[in-house]
Amino acid sequence: MDKSNRRRPAALGMTRLDPGNGTVRTFWAGIGLCLLLSGCAGESVSNAGNAPSAPPTAGSAAPASDRQKVLGPFTLEVPSGWVEQTPRSRMRRAQFALPRESGDSEDGELTVFYFGMGQGGSTDANINRWIGQVGQPDGSSSRDKAKIRESDVSGFRLTEVDVSGTLKASNMPGAPSRPARSGYRLLGAVLESPQGPWFFKLTGPEKTISRWADSFRQFLASAKTR
Repeated sequence: MDKSNRRRPAALGMTRLDPGNGTVRTFWAGIGLCLLLSGCAGESVSNAGNAPSAPPTAGSAAPASDRQKVLGPFTLEVPSGWVEQTPRSRMRRAQFALPRESGDSEDGELTVFYFGMGQGGSTDANINRWIGQVGQPDGSSSRDKAKIRESDVSGFRLTEVDVSGTLKASNMPGAPSRPARSGYRLLGAVLESPQGPWFFKLTGPEKTISRWADSFRQFLASAKTR
């Protein structure tokens, strides 16, 4: 038998394709479409890699960058560098990590609370409660060292407190327990609204909070009604 005319058997489970028929053209067109879709998917994944080079703290989302945050009737401008996180308790309406300064052991943490009309206590009661959460190493009164100021934001009363010292141990229900921490600073604010007060509490090592104190006040001052 002439070897040149001998036909090679097809591999098991495969069909020999005739390059001249429409089946092959359809086959290669399908392959091309798959490659095109694969390329698009790869580009999408590549574009998603535009996140900051320094990863945010565990459990956090991507860093916020001068974007808006809606809280009840207010819209506020979130400063660049703040990292929005999923609130750790139902009581929190928003939560941000403010990256630590070199040498500090923790990030600053901003928590936002709202309890409803007539809920959450008066402004003075909350200011006093926050001051009471900070002790002084020498046993002196934190009240005497706290700085309190009032201002007007979009026609609403804003009351702020600034106090440094030892942040006392926390065992509040629904929040993680924490030991006392010395060398800390607390910035608190109550922004009143027709629907009830909004509470903002920022705590962290003194150096870290000093870095972010101005941006915290700018955040509050940016509040506008929707």
